[in-house]
Amino acid sequence: MNQLIGSGVWPLRGRRILRFTIFGSIFALLTSGCISIDLLAAGSREPLAESVVRGQEGPKILLLDIDGVISGAVSPASFLGLGTSSMVGRVREVLDRAREDEDVRAILLRIDSPGGTATASEQIYTEIMRFKAARQVPVVAQLLTTAASGGYYIAMAADSVQAHPTTVTGSIGVIFTSVNVAGLMEKLGVEDQTITGGEFKDVGSPFRRLTAEERVQLQMIVDDLHTRFREIVATGRPKLTPDEVIALANGRIYSAPQALENGLIDRIGTLEDAIGLIEDRLGISSSRVVAYHRPNEQRRNLYARAMPGLPMRTFPAMPGMTSGSVMRISAEQLAALSLGNLLRRPGFHYLWWPGLLSVGSGY
Repeated sequence: MNQLIGSGVWPLRGRRILRFTIFGSIFALLTSGCISIDLLAAGSREPLAESVVRGQEGPKILLLDIDGVISGAVSPASFLGLGTSSMVGRVREVLDRAREDEDVRAILLRIDSPGGTATASEQIYTEIMRFKAARQVPVVAQLLTTAASGGYYIAMAADSVQAHPTTVTGSIGVIFTSVNVAGLMEKLGVEDQTITGGEFKDVGSPFRRLTAEERVQLQMIVDDLHTRFREIVATGRPKLTPDEVIALANGRIYSAPQALENGLIDRIGTLEDAIGLIEDRLGISSSRVVAYHRPNEQRRNLYARAMPGLPMRTFPAMPGMTSGSVMRISAEQLAALSLGNLLRRPGFHYLWWPGLLSVGSGY
């Protein structure tokens, strides 16, 4: 048994057994007509649908959400852990759909995120810039509760950046996360027996302490990514001097008034103010704000957000449940799934670490 656990075979077999057990139980419920749920996340394969979330006539403004932890990894949000599309994939799909619609005349980029991986932040930024170049439409970023680190990075693709009066933004910096349990292992009498081919192959291993040389290596990568972040900010905020960008890019977070005073944003206002700004730029008096979503997701108004993963379905009364109860995954649970996905592997992140605790609180 210990050999199985140590090799990782037992956990894998255990997970398979658990999934088949769950599947069998749920299948019995399905066939009895008691419950309806998208076990395999089949809804994620459906083409995007369009909903008008504000306005009745005029050109379309695409509402594009950057919500939660930014990652290129597939989110395991279906009931059996099968993934739905990643945030990067979702953004690309939405922009591809909008690129084919000549009625889409602007993008309202709504950001509520503490950031995420450096690569995913860069990819989404690049996709928005590519859309702007192809369609020549204005992009306005509306920062909400948290738009820090990678969230702010993506905002630099916008022509104008507006923060809500209560927004926390900034955190222009890079973080490499690693845990060292060598001391604990020594107390427990556990010895690391990792074998490597290459002197630095296990740099950052949690089972031993970093050497001074390894720390320098990792710091050099962090510094290179930090330089890239500053370049993006300098491009997105051309009124800031290089010295001002360097001074602001020290990882500090800023309130909306502080960000405005330091030139990190253009104005403070609400989502409605952002729409008014876009309409003024387009020279129109009315518009339709549209959002793309899966058919099993609901977008009823400007503030509603698409809930990836399990669709919300009602079902008849069951023991401990009232008739018409709704099975749903909370925003906090989805945030935990996203965070677990992010931290499952080591990496370099444009991320405001404390902001992870409040991911999903805007739902």
